[in-house]
Parts: sequence; structure tokens; C-alpha cells
Amino acid sequence: MSDKTKQEIEVEACGGSLRERLKRVKRTRWIRFGIVAAIYIGWVIWLGSWWVILFLPLLADIYLTQYIPLNWWKRSRNRTLRYIMGWVDAIVYALVLVYFIFIFIGQNYQIPSSSLEKTLLVGDYLWVNKMIYGPRVPNTPLHFPLAQHTIPVLNCKSYIEWPQWDYHRLKGFRNVERFDIVVFNYPAGDTVALKVQNPDYYTLCEIEPGGRAAIWANKEKYGDVIYRPVDRRENYVKRCVGLPGDTLQIKDNIIYIDGKPLPEPKNVQYNYYVQTDGRLIDDATWDLLGISSDDRMRISVTMPQEKLGAMSLGLTVKADGTVPPIYQLPLTAEMRGKMKNISWITNVIQVPADEVINVYPITHDYGWTRADYGPVWIPKKGMTLDLTLDALPIYERVIKNYEGNTLDVRDGKIYINGKEATQYTFKMDYYWMMGDNRDMSADSRYWGFVPEDHIVGSPMFVIVSIDKDKGIRWNRMFKDANPDK
Repeated sequence: MSDKTKQEIEVEACGGSLRERLKRVKRTRWIRFGIVAAIYIGWVIWLGSWWVILFLPLLADIYLTQYIPLNWWKRSRNRTLRYIMGWVDAIVYALVLVYFIFIFIGQNYQIPSSSLEKTLLVGDYLWVNKMIYGPRVPNTPLHFPLAQHTIPVLNCKSYIEWPQWDYHRLKGFRNVERFDIVVFNYPAGDTVALKVQNPDYYTLCEIEPGGRAAIWANKEKYGDVIYRPVDRRENYVKRCVGLPGDTLQIKDNIIYIDGKPLPEPKNVQYNYYVQTDGRLIDDATWDLLGISSDDRMRISVTMPQEKLGAMSLGLTVKADGTVPPIYQLPLTAEMRGKMKNISWITNVIQVPADEVINVYPITHDYGWTRADYGPVWIPKKGMTLDLTLDALPIYERVIKNYEGNTLDVRDGKIYINGKEATQYTFKMDYYWMMGDNRDMSADSRYWGFVPEDHIVGSPMFVIVSIDKDKGIRWNRMFKDANPDK
């Protein structure tokens, strides 16, 4: 009696001429091949790269002729080998499927910061639609699909730097629109000091003693300085408030586009000082107001100059020098109204934004603040800008880093790619992104324009939401991630 297993009997060795191989193909495999081939051809048409159709014969061989013995392990008499290779085959298939889904359809992302509260919360896991604006063909096609730039535990790069493909975006359903919530790669994340990633490398070069040279020389403090391709940079999520060709200005926190004020999102927040009559705000009140422990901060006012500063803002300092509790926290208009209706809360005063510190461009001081900024013109593909030394700091990063030119200033003249330039025509569209939590958001006011090749997609819905203090927020599951659109 043969000692072959049932599986071994069913799986016969492939051989013979092309005609003989095709005769042995079951009808179900022809159907499966037809479906896969149709999907593949449709994908090639969408991709717009017809040379990729050359891989169609490989699919035909996998499903039909089987000249390449990819399933050699199924004919082995070693049960352990068949078991292990069965799992390897399933895992590889799953990774390839995830790779294509994550690149061309959508992907899950976690909200790491409070910049869009209360629209999106810290701990929200979002499903991001990449097809809406058209998915990007990856700059780094050889990468591990479940890690952005670093493989956990191994702490090494999750991508291979070669080959590098040029920017190409497939056709989407529409372009980015004003007030869209957008996921994008962090523009200032191209160069990273691994041990000090916040603030970003360019800000470090301006604020750290010794500047760039000191950062490169002190690996113990700053770590290695590396470059990251566009699609391997950190993912950010903000609201688009400025479109290509717009002139944007912020006056007293209100955004103006081409001189007209924009309506504020429903959940826009600003920082406030909240002072009580002497009692501390308890957890029940915080929960009622929807203010997490990470969003609130108790302010210490003890020194004479601190007390004078508090009094100048309208906060209370008693005659005996004691200061009733003061908190700093972000509030929406609705939350501010609730605060003012609590009898033992005596002061609700907006935090002034009078500092001129590290706003974009950090290399030049225009006297702007986060509340009074600009005007700035947002570059648009094909449009030409008259270059002046005064405006150059705003667009220098765009011309050099994003559009790949060399730029120098010599004897008061601007040189691009070695030639004197008085104008520049932009190759891409750019966007201005801001958070709804205005005073707690690291956004375009601090690092500038978002190029079109950095756009990833738009969140569709919340998959799950986890409060680190209270667990799952069941009421947020499958909630619309962009309710103001």
C-alpha cells in the first residue's frame, strides 16, 4: 500500500508541454486567473505605467502553467516542512495583500496629539482613504508594510533606500478642498536628528548653540542625523485652510483668505487661563467639561513678577499676596460658556499670543505670531513668483528642499541652479494646514507649506478610540472623521 498522503496524491508533479499543462488546469483555476487578470489589468490602466503589464505572464504561470515551482513544498513527504511552508506562504500572501491595500486603497493611522481636538481625539484610530485624492506610487517601493520608517524592537529602517521612484499620483476622486482634514507626511521631517526629533532638525539648527555644526558633531546628545524619503516621513493630520494660489493672513486668530475671513470650525479651541475662587477643580467637573488630564495644566504663580504679570492679564491676586488656583487649558466656545456659568470660577481669560518665537520661516523675523501671521501667498503649480530678498525666506525651503533646486544669495542677488533669478515658477501645488486646537497645534505657522507630494489621504471614520485613562470610547467607533465637511 502506498505511503503517500492524500495531499501528495492530489498534488502531482507538473511537467509536459504547454498544451499538456493547460489541459490539466481545473476550471476553477481558470476562473480565479480570469478574475485576478482583470483586476491586474484594471490596476495597470489606473497606474498608467504600461510596462507593468509584462508581469501578467507571471500571473498566468502561477495560476495555470506552473513552470516556476513556487509550490514545490506541497509535494514534499516531510510533514513538518509542509506545515512550516504553509504558514510562510499564508504570511507572505497576507503581507503582499496588505502592502497593496495600504499603498493604493487606505490605511489605519493613530491620532498622537491634540491638535484637532475636539473633532479628533488623542487615541483615535482612523481609516484613511488614499483613493480620494489619488494614491501615490511609493517613493520607496521596498519597505515593510506595517512600519512607517522604523521596525519596532529591531530599531532599524523599515525601508530600503534603493530604488527611489519619482513622485507620481494616480487619479483620485477629487482634489484637496478647503476644510478637509488631511493626513500628510511632515514636510520638515526630511532630515532628522534621531535622539532629538522634537523640535525638528531645522528648528534645532536655529535655536541650539553652535547650530548645524554642533548637532552633527554631538552624536551622544543628538544621535545620527539621517535623511528620510517623502513617504517615510512622520504622518501628521491637520485641517486644510489654505489652497494653492490663496493669499492667507491671520489677524487676531481669525484666518483671512484673499482678504475675506474664514468661518471657524465648530470645535475650534484656544488656550485660556481659568481661575477659581480658591477651590480646586475636581475630576467630575473636568469630565463634565470634556477636558482630559493631558490638556489641563495648573499654573504656579509665586514670584512677585509672576503675580504682577497675572494681575496685568486680569487674574486675581489677593491683598495678602495669595493667588487662587489658575489653570491653563484649551476651550471651545461652548466649553468657555460652561466655565463662565460655574459660580465658583471667577476668571476665564484667553492666553495672549504675543510671542514672536519659532514661527515660519524661522530664519527670518517678520514680527509675526501664531495669532497675527502673514500675509503669505501659497504657491500654485505653474504660477510664477517675483523673487525678492525680503520674500525669499518664505519660499527658500520650497525652492530648495521640495522642488530640488540649488539656491544661493551672492552680492545681494539670488541664484537658482547657478543662474541669476528674479522669478521662479513652481512645479507643485502647496497647501496650508492648521489644527482646530489652535494654540496647541504644531502646524503650518511653524513649518510652512505642505507640498502636494506629501499628501497621503483623508480620514473617513474612526475605527476605534482609546482613552489611555478610561479605556475604549465606544461612542466614537465608526464615527465620521470629518464631520464639518
